[in-house]
Amino acid sequence: MNGLRSAAAACITGMVLAAWLAGCTVQASEPRKAHMTLFIGVDASGSFKHSGYYDNALTFLAHYIYGHLHELGGLEKPKSLFVASVGGQNVNEPKTFHQIHDFEGKDVAQIEADLRKWFPPSDKVTDFNPFFQEVARITKERNLVLAPITLMVVTDGIPDAAASEGKAGTRELYERINLKPLEYLARNVTVRLTYVSPKVGEQWRSHVTRQRVRLWTVDAEVMKGWKNQMQAGTDIAQQNKFWKWVQDNVDFRLRANKA
Repeated sequence: MNGLRSAAAACITGMVLAAWLAGCTVQASEPRKAHMTLFIGVDASGSFKHSGYYDNALTFLAHYIYGHLHELGGLEKPKSLFVASVGGQNVNEPKTFHQIHDFEGKDVAQIEADLRKWFPPSDKVTDFNPFFQEVARITKERNLVLAPITLMVVTDGIPDAAASEGKAGTRELYERINLKPLEYLARNVTVRLTYVSPKVGEQWRSHVTRQRVRLWTVDAEVMKGWKNQMQAGTDIAQQNKFWKWVQDNVDFRLRANKA
């Protein structure tokens, strides 16, 4: 009898060990996905306010942040989130980056209220280069280089002449936009510009030098229609049409650029 019990115990132990080893093998063959780092830039300049899109943009941004934090409609939850202005009262002004903890546990209305408090449309200049430099610095200091990096900016996309010492509206201003701090920062770096005009989007695509950085622009006329995707009386988590619109238009997956 003791022999049978010993044999049974050995058999069970062997089965448990085999299952454990099988689990380790599956885990080893399925590498964990590195969650993205999301940087958001807010154009709080008077020019963006006067474009008529500022209010629409901040309301959308509140939904966008909430959707990502709660993985609604298949949106990816970022491991880290940083939100800052892409302008200021002066050129090269230091930025305050609000982090993911400032948004967790809040609903859409609360997030929007915070955005409007932090980013009133009173900046005198729109200065993209310092924003990109700060993104690179934070990424390196926090060792976020292994995860995909997305920069989503609500802006008219027009570089400020005062920030670049050039003539307003010229090609030269776009050529001075510097994406080099973002190159090779991670395997996947994407810059998404929303609320730009078709002409400005083309200027970015044609005249802003980049190698591995992926660039995606969404026209302001397209962006302002996001509210049409919302279904009245439906909970935010069930707004499937809207979340699909976000994925198809704002978070569109881009192919990698060839270095």
